[in-house]
Amino acid sequence: MDRIIGPFGLSDKDPQGMQVDGFEYLPVLATPTDPAYMAPLVEACGYGKHADALVYQVEIPSELPEVYQRLVQRVMGKGDLRLLHLRTKQDLRPWIVPVLRLVNETYGELLGFMPMSEQEMQELAAKYMPVLDPSLVKLIVDATDRPVAFVVAMPDMSIGLQRAKGRLFPLGWWHILRAMRSTRQLDLFLGAVRPDQQGRGLTTVLATSLFQEARARGLTLLDSHLVLESNMRMRAELERLGARVRKRYRVYEKAL
Repeated sequence: MDRIIGPFGLSDKDPQGMQVDGFEYLPVLATPTDPAYMAPLVEACGYGKHADALVYQVEIPSELPEVYQRLVQRVMGKGDLRLLHLRTKQDLRPWIVPVLRLVNETYGELLGFMPMSEQEMQELAAKYMPVLDPSLVKLIVDATDRPVAFVVAMPDMSIGLQRAKGRLFPLGWWHILRAMRSTRQLDLFLGAVRPDQQGRGLTTVLATSLFQEARARGLTLLDSHLVLESNMRMRAELERLGARVRKRYRVYEKAL
């Protein structure tokens, strides 16, 4: 070994990086946070930047530009793809593991990613199934019902987690549910497009459907989750929608 890289969780499905900017905003579920004094202490020990990840805030438009709507019609009008409308847990349940298989296909080049085993997929599905809202999971499948693109989002529960003080019982669950019902922020969790379908505009199809659902619920802001600073395609798509960077996370490295 010739260097240390981190911080990472115990697996690459856990939060990665140390927050270095944007401390005025509450952290969201599945992203790390730390006191503002931590980064200077780490840097004083000889650690430098290995990679940064950004979190954007997007104001959810009441209506997407006409060019987006035309693109959706063109992409979906070919008849080879289908956007699923999931409304119940029963609708969602059969798709969780196929979606995680798609994550394995598409995340291979991301920092620190290791493919999930079938057992890990089942465990991850069981972990998140109770809190997922099926109508905020958008999924596109091909003619063989194989997932080709998806996005998973959830109403922000940060204030509820804060008030629950990390405990579900006796009343922590109530604070969390109340926060999710009253928030105006939607948090992105995961999203991917199968490599052979990238560049077709499927992210626009997913965003259009997700934004329509969000606006119908009174949600007005979107937290993008972590986007690698080097992921220029994703950053460009967000910035075209007027997104602004509000948090920055850093993975450090140090030579041994």
